[in-house]
Amino acid sequence: MTTKRNRSFLTSLGLLGLVALAGAPGVSAAQDTITLGAAVSLTGKYSTNGQHTKNGYDLAVKLVNDNGGVKVGNKHYKLKVVYYDDESTPARGAQLAERLISQDHVKYMLGPYSSGLTKAMAPVTEKYHIPMVEGNGASVSLFNKGYRYLFATLSTTEYYLKSALELLDEQAKANGKDPHTLRIAMAFENDPFSRDIRQGVIDEAKRFGMKVVVDDKLPPELNDMTATLTKVRALHPDALLVSGHAKGAALVVRQTHELHIRAPMMATTHCDSAKVAQKQPEASEGFLCASQWDRTLSYKGPWFGTAEQFAERFEKAYGYAPPYQGAESAAAVLVFVDAFQRAGSLDPQKVRDAIAATKMQTFYGNIDFDKTGKNIAKPMVLYQIQDGQYKVVAPTRWANAKLIYPLN
Repeated sequence: MTTKRNRSFLTSLGLLGLVALAGAPGVSAAQDTITLGAAVSLTGKYSTNGQHTKNGYDLAVKLVNDNGGVKVGNKHYKLKVVYYDDESTPARGAQLAERLISQDHVKYMLGPYSSGLTKAMAPVTEKYHIPMVEGNGASVSLFNKGYRYLFATLSTTEYYLKSALELLDEQAKANGKDPHTLRIAMAFENDPFSRDIRQGVIDEAKRFGMKVVVDDKLPPELNDMTATLTKVRALHPDALLVSGHAKGAALVVRQTHELHIRAPMMATTHCDSAKVAQKQPEASEGFLCASQWDRTLSYKGPWFGTAEQFAERFEKAYGYAPPYQGAESAAAVLVFVDAFQRAGSLDPQKVRDAIAATKMQTFYGNIDFDKTGKNIAKPMVLYQIQDGQYKVVAPTRWANAKLIYPLN
């Protein structure tokens, strides 16, 4: 009898075609291949961003392999990734991390999509002393547990929407308004990622003296936020901030438009992965979007070249513009490549130590890990959807457009 779990595993095999050889009894990876393991969300609520994550990994692996692979000591190695579908479920992610390490004998791990899945898998990789480089678990709570084998290429969650309040403060002062009179409405998914973003917003609002008048949780299925938007209509806040991954972004854009609700400033996470500018061009106009990366930035590295060159290669491979999830995932692969080369060894502990000492420039930005595993060298960016295009409006020194404010 084929159980539901077996069907899921077989689906992963059919989708990815990489697991059978690496996991079969008595069959090991070729001596000239370095195998990385990854459990990513190919089904479930995170499947959109899970696919972006996988695409980023695959693009980087292909580029490295097409250019001779990784030189470790005097030998060159090709890269390979063994994938499983974690079904957007933390428990399944932890189980698959155990499988990759214990049964597939993977010695190096790429992270899953989302802070919740990363939080579930990190104790497993830590237990086995397996280095994991991830680009999609931004929750700051991941980095206060003393993990030594977890490293993240992205900026952590407390920075995601803080820049929106900084812009709001700037606009208030420019218009002769006291920031202490500003009022904020916000709604967040009840997951580690969004809870940390919420805390960052609360801390920033306190710093500026702004008042939070709506502080709601998004519904678990991310299918209706009418209750929150009814409060927004009644209270007329100066800004509406939302975080609920791709589904949450699509939801707030759609329902604010349907209900004819506009705050002077509206900001959300995951605009690009939800493709709201393409799918909801009229409704998304003016929305501010927190982003880890943008193709217009002047970042440059040895593998992909510039941010724009990475974007062009991604578009050619997958037929759509790269969201930042694809970029930060590709950067995670490059961290491993750099560490293998500097370590001159495939010993996991030596590779881990090389990762910890990383200081590199990439198309995604600079990467420099602090002692907790956070990347402290790359800031967040904030863009605004203007005429159907994503325009960087913060930080100011990298802006390529002027902020449109107010929206109503």
